[in-house]
Amino acid sequence: MYRQGDVLIVPIDAAAVPAHVAGAPQEPRDGRGRLVLALGEVTGHAHAVLGPGRLVRGTGPFGPLLLHLPDGGRVVHEEHAAIPLPKGWYRVVRQREYVPGSVRLVAD
Repeated sequence: MYRQGDVLIVPIDAAAVPAHVAGAPQEPRDGRGRLVLALGEVTGHAHAVLGPGRLVRGTGPFGPLLLHLPDGGRVVHEEHAAIPLPKGWYRVVRQREYVPGSVRLVAD
């Protein structure tokens, strides 16, 4: 498992990837060519992946995000050290918090 701030990145076996992911549209890259896992609402900084791969958003308000890195990659953020990731599939989980009456993603 890997953690960078409020983003948790969990390796998963390719056999555990749902069948619908193969044909699912992938999330677009940002203007800098990165796969953005989480964008900071306050600072505009981003937890993002550099390198070839694809990011697919699952159903539901909180994802999950599924990340495929055929050659590995690096997770970068302006305020954190980069994290190298080996090739494979990952589930990306955003930290959540409870507020009276609901659950929401943690604001960065």
